[in-house]
Amino acid sequence: MRPLFAIALKLTSVFIFMVMAALIKAATEEVPAGQAVFFRSFFALPIVIVFLWYQRELQAGLKTQHPLGHLWRGLIGTGAMIAGFASLSLLPLPEVNAIGYAAPILTVVFAAIFLGERLRAFRMAAVALGLVGVLIVTVPSFTQFNLSQTTVVAYNALALGTALALISATLRAVAIVTVRALVRTETTSSIVFYFSTMSALIGFLTLPLGWAFPDFAWVMPSWKASSFLILAGLAGGIAQLLVTTSYRWADMAVLAPFEYASMIFAVAFGYWFFE
Repeated sequence: MRPLFAIALKLTSVFIFMVMAALIKAATEEVPAGQAVFFRSFFALPIVIVFLWYQRELQAGLKTQHPLGHLWRGLIGTGAMIAGFASLSLLPLPEVNAIGYAAPILTVVFAAIFLGERLRAFRMAAVALGLVGVLIVTVPSFTQFNLSQTTVVAYNALALGTALALISATLRAVAIVTVRALVRTETTSSIVFYFSTMSALIGFLTLPLGWAFPDFAWVMPSWKASSFLILAGLAGGIAQLLVTTSYRWADMAVLAPFEYASMIFAVAFGYWFFE
């Protein structure tokens, strides 16, 4: 175990993931969540391939002993990504990030249940306090009454965005625990490669949904939105490699609290770019 090294990797990945989220939020003003998932995942693959080439593991690095584990990680992680990207189109970036704090809280709980990691009294108190904080953020989104029709529409969007953010956080916590289990036998590159491949495929499969559901219809993005999506994919690939490596060197309960550093970045990005 190398906890300080793992913490440094985690903090760096948190910052890069927040850059990615800001880029995705800007892009989802034009494109649906499924299309954003495809771009983010497809353009993460070159990062993984270059990393493998640099490590001289282009062939050996993709071998796997647990293909079913990669399948579950891909399905759960992609579900989290779709719900998260959809919530970004409905809510401000800092609020999505605040609701997303349910993920590290649930990660600690799930790691104790499924991986047998120790959950000390201090960590249990931190989990309880974190859940109270998430409730403070989310409850007002579901408790608005006697509003005008225009305001009701706005709050319906707020409630939907909040629900999607909570779903994303829960699925993300399960995905993180799955990754923690996979790193015991799988390479970092294989975990990121198979996840990016599967999420790109699932994102692409949302293309025909637009024929029946207009909200899912893919569009021809502007050059600006296309640039944001490509940069988000590259950033996501780098961040995914860093965070997956961090789980190799420390327990989930050690790393989970450092997710909260993202609030500083979310507030800053929200103020500079979306106000």
